[in-house]
Amino acid sequence: MCRFVIQRTFPDGLHIPADGAGTATVLGVVNRNAELGVTWLHSYVSLDRRTSYCIYDGPDEETVRRAAVRNQLPVDAVTEVTVLDPYPYR
Repeated sequence: MCRFVIQRTFPDGLHIPADGAGTATVLGVVNRNAELGVTWLHSYVSLDRRTSYCIYDGPDEETVRRAAVRNQLPVDAVTEVTVLDPYPYR
């Protein structure tokens, strides 16, 4: 499994309500991703909510991009990454 950072731009801001509708939206993304073997781990969202950086695991970049299309999510860039953990260096 590969790890990816996906940068997304939401011109009008990312708005996911903190209620049942928001829960349904997020679970829909998770379920559609799972159908392709893609896992959304977490996201970082800018304070103005216009840019997100999402951490995903998936088999390859193409599949991660297909998952975004299925979820009608924008993709500005997909970068395959590895983890650099600073704690072993202490």
